[in-house]
Amino acid sequence: MSNILIIEDEASIRRVLRKIISEENDTYAVDEAEDGLLGMEMILQKDYDLVLCDIKMPKMDGVEVLERVKKVKPEIPVIMISGHGDLDTAVNTMRLGAFDYISKPPDLNRLLNTVRNALDQKELIVENKRLKKKVSKNYEMIGESPQILHIKELIEKVAGTDARVLITGSNGTGKELVAHWLHEKSDRSKAPLIEVNCAAIPSELIESELFGHVKGSFTGAQKDRAGKFEAATGGTLFLDEIGDMSLSAQAKVLRALQENKIQRVGSDRDINVNVRVLAATNKNLNNEIAAGRFREDLYHRLAVILIQVPALNDRREDIPLLVSFFSSKISKEQGTPLKTFSSGAIKLLQEYDWTGNIRELRNVVERLIILGENEVTEKDVSLFASK
Repeated sequence: MSNILIIEDEASIRRVLRKIISEENDTYAVDEAEDGLLGMEMILQKDYDLVLCDIKMPKMDGVEVLERVKKVKPEIPVIMISGHGDLDTAVNTMRLGAFDYISKPPDLNRLLNTVRNALDQKELIVENKRLKKKVSKNYEMIGESPQILHIKELIEKVAGTDARVLITGSNGTGKELVAHWLHEKSDRSKAPLIEVNCAAIPSELIESELFGHVKGSFTGAQKDRAGKFEAATGGTLFLDEIGDMSLSAQAKVLRALQENKIQRVGSDRDINVNVRVLAATNKNLNNEIAAGRFREDLYHRLAVILIQVPALNDRREDIPLLVSFFSSKISKEQGTPLKTFSSGAIKLLQEYDWTGNIRELRNVVERLIILGENEVTEKDVSLFASK
């Protein structure tokens, strides 16, 4: 069943369009809206496969409806309906993302062909999105604990939007993994994911790294250079350890998020950027705000969605799965036979205090594969897994 919405203020035109479309295929379910505002409300409340929208309407014109649909549900094809005097506007709507435009009175064959083609395009978009949900094995999220299942559910809900996400958790828990999942499951997955470790870049260089610079703007700036925001345009920018960013850089990041514009260091020219920003930190940003080290307004811009990645000590039931995953991966990387772990070895690993989280567990598994017996035993864990 394909759900189609006709937004048209002339009742006679609505009747003609509905009759033509309904008689073409009995699987087409057609709804009607008499003005743009009502039509937009219906689009927000129901999943439509196609919208036919008149350009000139009361309350909200067709161009505004088109622009809003492309922001909130960009996968829906929109066919614009134009009167004789609206043809220039109709052509312009194609630049805004309209699938096509139909002149009044509608030609039967042209209308039906356009409807069929638009629905076929929608089906292809949906299939492409389904295929995109297959994440690279390099970034698999291993675990079936309630905490990990909750994170996976959040990612499924959030990935397809441009909502900013703040990922929190201790070092080694897998915050970068969450960022990669969000990007690879998004509509931006074909564009780059650009990572910036804010803690690893000196404070005097972070602004140049993020926003770029012009020649001569500071000592060593020998030529113009684009920053990470520009490099990530169309894709995702991942600001890791953002709690370590200087207040000066925070102010510029805030402006970039508010206006989707940046300025290179040493320049007053605005550059438009289209970037989804993900951020991560191992710090309590509320404490950092109270101490005056982090801007509260930037926090609220970043934390549209919050994802807390649990410590390994809080998801010990995932350790058997993680050990099996790392054992297989490390054996392939080193070209050595796959080793198994005895139940006693797994039980002992589950009892350890994993202050280094997943990163520490991976190192211990690698050590046990190198030094342990063909079947890693409880004795091997006692000998080689100690800190």
